[in-house]
Amino acid sequence: MNRLAALAAMGFALGLPGFAQDARKIMEEVQKRQQSESQHYEGTLEVIGGGNRIATKHWVFDRIGSSGNSKAMLHFTAPAEVKGVGLLIVNHPDRASDQWIWRPSIGREQRIALQDRSTRFFGTDFSFEDLEERDVNQYDFKLAGEESGNWKIEAVPRKSSQYTRALLWVDQSKYAIVKAENYSKKGLVRSIDYRDFEQVKNIWTARTIEVIDHTRNSRTILKYDKLEYNLPLKEADFTLDALRRSS
Repeated sequence: MNRLAALAAMGFALGLPGFAQDARKIMEEVQKRQQSESQHYEGTLEVIGGGNRIATKHWVFDRIGSSGNSKAMLHFTAPAEVKGVGLLIVNHPDRASDQWIWRPSIGREQRIALQDRSTRFFGTDFSFEDLEERDVNQYDFKLAGEESGNWKIEAVPRKSSQYTRALLWVDQSKYAIVKAENYSKKGLVRSIDYRDFEQVKNIWTARTIEVIDHTRNSRTILKYDKLEYNLPLKEADFTLDALRRSS
């Protein structure tokens, strides 16, 4: 679901010369190990704001394709004020995604402009950009060190992004991202923790993701339920017509 979560990593232990080259190989292997032809899950989100007020939301997420060349459809199922809101994301391997949102209240889809991708997605601490998937080739990588069994890798986007860089912590045994910090020119914007890992069809998957928006002092906890990979999905279910029909 988060774009950095789709990145990938291969053996630093191969002893290839040069930190930059090692970091890219690590991230390529992460992407390789995360690859699947499709994904489905039902998500429960707890948005925790000022005064520890909690708002609970539910959505259903489907994806077809992988490695940044994929399509995703997300629909809120509760509460009533967001039920029926949908988002279609068409990811590209060489540039930012195309995104359209469906709002039942106005009865039509709206394209999300590139300059609006940094805004919050319907009261959660995810931005629209955080929901897209980008291929490893859209980043430059540098190994920044090792901490507690994790590689620490700096990722700098080559294409347009609200973030100037990210720091990623990659588990050396699972080749999975366990933490990400996303920065703008002004400093830390969002941090993401991935936890409760389990193998689903041989893919190490975090069943809980916590996103902290440091500019708003709020956080969102997303928990995955009914998670499946490589199930039969149809391209026809990832179109604007499908977005309209599923509201």
